[in-house]
Amino acid sequence: MNFISVFASGSGSNAEHLVAYFKKHPSIRVGLILTNNPKAGVIDRARLAGVPVKVFNRRDFYESDTVLAALREYRTGYIVLAGFLWLAPDYLLEKYPVLNIHPALLPAHGGKGMYGMHVHRAVIAGGETQSGITIHEVDSEYDRGRILFQAVCPVAPDDTPEQLAARIHELEYRHFPLVVEKWITGNRQRDAAAML
Repeated sequence: MNFISVFASGSGSNAEHLVAYFKKHPSIRVGLILTNNPKAGVIDRARLAGVPVKVFNRRDFYESDTVLAALREYRTGYIVLAGFLWLAPDYLLEKYPVLNIHPALLPAHGGKGMYGMHVHRAVIAGGETQSGITIHEVDSEYDRGRILFQAVCPVAPDDTPEQLAARIHELEYRHFPLVVEKWITGNRQRDAAAML
């Protein structure tokens, strides 16, 4: 079984969709949810879904092996960031493949501080006619890793950030689990080929 650990800082709707999608998958499961926010909605979503939750602080993440120990305990093979706001430290990137979802069409509207409603406000303020989602591999900079997938939606002239966010969420829920599945399957096939 390939176990995913999902990191989230907020409500956790994308994490919840990943858990549901992989619940009966023959070879992939979400084994652990991790959050840096003790008040995050993802905690209740994870518990309702029967997935273990680990809450950690900045010191745990950047200055100790607390998070790494939890990942090992739950036999993590892959990490998915689903609305997680901290930059991944090198030790994480060295040990695990990491994937992220961003609520805009990178490279536009990415980087530190560009998340959630901040992104949608920037898209509207910039007079964009389209936005969308980007699913990308994670490296040592915010939103700069190799892009694996993008999906596009229109931005109407009278859109509010909330209306645009709803349209973006629809794209996330539709595509994110499928892309994660393909990413994991592709990594497994490459690993098997490398062993031959």
